[in-house]
Amino acid sequence: MPKRILSGVVVSDKSNKTIVVKVTRRVRHSFYKKIIKKSKKYSVHDELNEFKIGDNVKIQECRPISKNKTWNVITEENLNEKQRVNKT
Repeated sequence: MPKRILSGVVVSDKSNKTIVVKVTRRVRHSFYKKIIKKSKKYSVHDELNEFKIGDNVKIQECRPISKNKTWNVITEENLNEKQRVNKT
C-alpha cells in the first residue's frame, strides 16, 4: 500500500527531534454544500531539528516511531522563497 504524503505548516518545534505540523484540507458539507476548512495536527519526526515554526513542509507516513509519531518530514516546500528573503 502506498504511503500518504501531506503538506502543512509547522506550528511547534519545542520537542527534541519532533515537530508538530498542522494540515488543513477543504471539504464540502454533505447537507449545506458549503466548503469548510478542516485541520489536524500531526507529530512528525525531524531527525536534525532543522525545521522552525512557520515552515511549509511535506510529510510522509512511516512506521511507528513512538506512541504519537508515525510521520517523517520529506522536504521543505518553499525553500527558494526562504533563500530570497535571507538575501535581501
